[in-house]
Amino acid sequence: MIWQLDLIILTMLVICAVGAITVRDLLSAALIFGAYSFLMCLLWAGMGGVDVAFTEATVGAGVSTILFIAAIYRTSRRSKD
Repeated sequence: MIWQLDLIILTMLVICAVGAITVRDLLSAALIFGAYSFLMCLLWAGMGGVDVAFTEATVGAGVSTILFIAAIYRTSRRSKD
């Protein structure tokens, strides 16, 4: 794979990881995790692991993100802060 593309994807991965840790909104964190999984999918595809990339795309970026969002919408806040 082209090393410049790898470097861009890895940089975006670090940005997504830091963003998911620092953001205070759970919905935003779930969406950032979905983007992180999609970037991992691109990285796996670039390394030649197409089956792992498909699994990461469906399970990591697709199903997990939907389940996180569904779980967030089913919860409520206890306090008004």
